Amino acid sequence: MLTVVNICDKYGDLKGAGMNDKSSKQERFKRLATKRTNNVLKALKVLGNLSNRSAYDYTNEEVDAIFNAVDKQMRVVRNKFHTFRDEKTEFKF
Repeated sequence: MLTVVNICDKYGDLKGAGMNDKSSKQERFKRLATKRTNNVLKALKVLGNLSNRSAYDYTNEEVDAIFNAVDKQMRVVRNKFHTFRDEKTEFKF
């Protein structure tokens, strides 16, 4: 039976007692990063199944469009890890 706690924990939105200390944040990051990375890898494997020429017909342009979209999103996500969220954009002359 799904409860609010189970649903929140499944999607990484549960902030319980002690989640503010560094080790808990690190443990939570590792747990969620492992799960989410495995989900991405599984999705890529399933995407790769489309390469079966006996089951699908596609053009090189369609393949390029798929990988351009994937590459673009990978760059966006990678950049999120390399920028500081505390940076505030200020206007100056």
